[in-house]
Amino acid sequence: MAASDKSLIGNRLLAALTPEDRAFLDPMLTRVPLRLKTVLIHSGRPIQRVTFPESGIVSAIALTDEGRIEIGMVGREGMVGVPIILGSDQTPHTHLVQGAGEALQINAQDLRMALRERPSIFRPLGLYVQAMLVQIAQTAYANIAFTIEGRLARWLLMTQDRTGSPDLHMTHEFLSAMLGSHRPGVTIATHVLEGTGSILNKRGQITVINRDKLLELAGDSYQVTEDEYDRLMALEQAGST
Repeated sequence: MAASDKSLIGNRLLAALTPEDRAFLDPMLTRVPLRLKTVLIHSGRPIQRVTFPESGIVSAIALTDEGRIEIGMVGREGMVGVPIILGSDQTPHTHLVQGAGEALQINAQDLRMALRERPSIFRPLGLYVQAMLVQIAQTAYANIAFTIEGRLARWLLMTQDRTGSPDLHMTHEFLSAMLGSHRPGVTIATHVLEGTGSILNKRGQITVINRDKLLELAGDSYQVTEDEYDRLMALEQAGST
């Protein structure tokens, strides 16, 4: 991959770097497959590599006494390994591939060196940290203030944004883990969304057929995060011109 060629970069953070910064990182980046259920970061263990997805989905997961719950989602808009750019080397949250795809990876030590050698690389990555903080805050807000139908609508919108497809392959068991809800509640919620004409629910697959209705159900639990990301990336673009 030629990092200096923006058209060849599927990750928005890497694409936001200046040509000089992209060229500096290029020799250190390796293209890798994102295989379903692969753990990219283990809870409490040193982070070995930072991942920039170009396709696919990675979930940040908190492990609780009652099971696991998704607290954040990363796709082609972001990176997996935020603690590295903040000066840490681990996180209590597991990061797991939930949708197969491809990514560019860099060794954590190489990225630390790059940030020392070229501090300008930090700016888009630092802005993404802000976007991720907002996403996590909105997840907490949704879990408190919204019904499971609204939370499911938000999750489906976020997933569609990152896959680029209306067809989302997932089981109700998987959704219950991601939403931190019991499976019967998720089953009822999918039936409710299907009744509103928002989705088509088949075994192992949900198809988004009316995104506007999902947006209405998700309300500001979804849109605030997306608007903040766009605002921050606009700041980066303005700062690099």
